[in-house]
Amino acid sequence: MVTIHPASVVDPNATLEDGVIIGPFCTVGPKVFLGKNVTLVSHISVDGRTHIGEGTKIYPFASIGHPPQDLKFGGEESELIIGKHNTIREHVTMNPGTQGGGMVTTVGDHCLFMVGSHVAHDCRIGNRVILANNATLAGHVVVGDHAIIGGLAAIHQFVRIGHNAIIGGMSGVEKDVIPYGSVMGERADLSGLNLIGLKRANIDREEIHALRGAFKMLFDAAQGTLQERVQQVRQSYQTKQVSEVLDFLESDSSRSFCTPKQGVGAA
Repeated sequence: MVTIHPASVVDPNATLEDGVIIGPFCTVGPKVFLGKNVTLVSHISVDGRTHIGEGTKIYPFASIGHPPQDLKFGGEESELIIGKHNTIREHVTMNPGTQGGGMVTTVGDHCLFMVGSHVAHDCRIGNRVILANNATLAGHVVVGDHAIIGGLAAIHQFVRIGHNAIIGGMSGVEKDVIPYGSVMGERADLSGLNLIGLKRANIDREEIHALRGAFKMLFDAAQGTLQERVQQVRQSYQTKQVSEVLDFLESDSSRSFCTPKQGVGAA
């Protein structure tokens, strides 16, 4: 059964699956899809070609699926696809894609978007990602699974945040962040590895030691070019986690990489 508060306005062409609950003072546009057991608590506006997956709960004053804040946007029929069992708190904004970015913004499953966080056009967000209060993603940002972005952090357009990385609060991130990396600062530098995240992910001690060794080899600028150091690390360490970091460093990107401010050391 679908429950719609009489104070809400839901277009008759919207698709609402069983168990949807729409509280007071919400608006839902004609091309919106709400999956099973989606809850709109109150005062929420959902529009555009927006798909919201099963069990997602959205809190008051969120704006979901409205046109992106991109002056090049020309009204194209782009999409916003939000996965299952996400929690989207008050004043969160999420925008659909644009023609220049693949026409779609995607959000995975089991993510938490705290108060005032923003997901811009053409972002791709993995599963179990956390954006703390007022964290903001510019357009075309890619965020890997289990990444955490601290409060008031701002991520530059086209930046990639590797899986299991952590971004410190109030950081400005202009460069790619390696998987398992930890960055912080007004213009963020790589401060080490996300050791707490590694332990939470049940990565065993030997693999963590391998990552620490690889980190030191990769970011010791005195030892040749980064490309040369990547090849040295491949020969020295064959663990899954180290390979993921190396593959990230060798993949295509329009940004450079966050590196340690000075010295080496993996915290």
